[in-house]
Amino acid sequence: MSSLPDPANAGPLSGSRRDFLRGRRLLATAAATAGAAPAARAASSDPSSELVFMSATKLAQLIRARKVSAVEAVQAFIKRQEQIGYSINAMVMQCHDRALREAHNADQLAARGRWLGPLHGVPMTIKDSFDTEGVVSTGGTIGRLQYVPKQDATVVARLRKAGAILTAKTHTLEFTLGGLAGIYGSTSSTPLNGITRNPYDLTRTSGASSGGAGSSVASGCASFDVGSDWGGSIRLPAHFDGIVGIKPTSVRVPRTGHIVGYGGALDSWQQIGPLARRVEDIELITPIISGPDFHDAACAPVPWRDPGAVDLKKLKIVYFTNNTGGDTDQDTIATVRKAAQWLEQACAGVTEDLPLALLEELYAARDVLTNGDGLAYYKRLADKWGTKSFSPSRYEQMKRIKPVSTAEYVQAWEAQDANRVKMLQWFSPYDALICPTVATPAPVFDIGYEPRPATTGPRWGYTSAFNSLGWPAMVVRCGGSSDGRNLPIGLQVVTQPWREDVGIAVARHLESRSGGWQRPPI
Repeated sequence: MSSLPDPANAGPLSGSRRDFLRGRRLLATAAATAGAAPAARAASSDPSSELVFMSATKLAQLIRARKVSAVEAVQAFIKRQEQIGYSINAMVMQCHDRALREAHNADQLAARGRWLGPLHGVPMTIKDSFDTEGVVSTGGTIGRLQYVPKQDATVVARLRKAGAILTAKTHTLEFTLGGLAGIYGSTSSTPLNGITRNPYDLTRTSGASSGGAGSSVASGCASFDVGSDWGGSIRLPAHFDGIVGIKPTSVRVPRTGHIVGYGGALDSWQQIGPLARRVEDIELITPIISGPDFHDAACAPVPWRDPGAVDLKKLKIVYFTNNTGGDTDQDTIATVRKAAQWLEQACAGVTEDLPLALLEELYAARDVLTNGDGLAYYKRLADKWGTKSFSPSRYEQMKRIKPVSTAEYVQAWEAQDANRVKMLQWFSPYDALICPTVATPAPVFDIGYEPRPATTGPRWGYTSAFNSLGWPAMVVRCGGSSDGRNLPIGLQVVTQPWREDVGIAVARHLESRSGGWQRPPI
């Protein structure tokens, strides 16, 4: 496993040597604080008893108590992957032999009273958009079909250093950005690996570019996974697959080693975060992967706050049930209202409000910024990795979308920043926002060759505004469809920048009322 960058090589922080040394110490201390996991944790509240369905937190505690070995845990997840992997098509590359060797080593260390970290022996899968040392990392594109990284992405290195064991890579869209023509746009699908299926209904989408991660976690093929979110790709699979996922505050988690890295005009949109079955795992894992790595220069050394210190009784909540697009179904609306009632009983106040005009301005700016260069950024990625044949839908878009002028692009950039200020002002009286993640539960992915009908609502639905804003947002299952299928309905919990602690506390309460994740029928 590759070592993390040394803060001593980060470069000078001031003009004088004394200030440089002092600044270096402060930055290193802040980084350690931002990424440090709590030294001691409360006992898991997860009622699950099967290894492949219990929370990562509970499994880690059982391993540390020597009630379960790392080898037993890894073997259980490998068996589950082999049982249903073909059905859900979530895993695209396995490293089972290496995982078993690492589990055996972890058990030998435990026998001597030595522990790697808070995830000692816990099996995980990782989205295939992240580099993994010694394991093929395709990023969903043909140009990387045989690409084997020499070192782990920062988040992968931190998780392995904390004791987690990688068992497989999970399916992602091409470059995490492209889908197949004729397939529902939020389906994890590529010409390279096919379509990932939802474990609650194999005819339905598992959701966006982290769909393989969502399907893997929901079905018990991994204790947790890590995804990336540029417009909803952590939150959509959390919703569709009935699990928990978080998009932390922009630049809290480094993107080093992700196929779409850092830098550029759209830098603040993309964030890295975990997907798991229980909220307690989000609380455990997110601080482990947070904090500067001295490569992703935007990553901020902001301390992690303890969700256990949040007093629900003092929180003020705002919510809205739809974005007036007309396509948000009644089950989703009813789930939001039910969650608002639960919070009304526990919090200081709950208000219904929709900043529609501000959201529409954000969506309009995002549309220009996304397509303003005629998707040249996508072509640059393909050229970088030697991909000559990529998703048909991207070919079609590149022919149709024309670049805008520099002046129009900069104007959209300025409009986005102006609306960030306006939205912060709108949100200032509140501690958390509750709203839908998607307008419906998971739709079927085989919709034919005709384009999906246009809606009158915002093009980007409910998720991407919070990428533009950079605010933390997480999803927790709060209900199910009433059509007899009980398809998951997850709600977004959005909070002020750097207040993931509030979001986790609110999500934990919603999970306690709804029951959260439910075992799929597969």
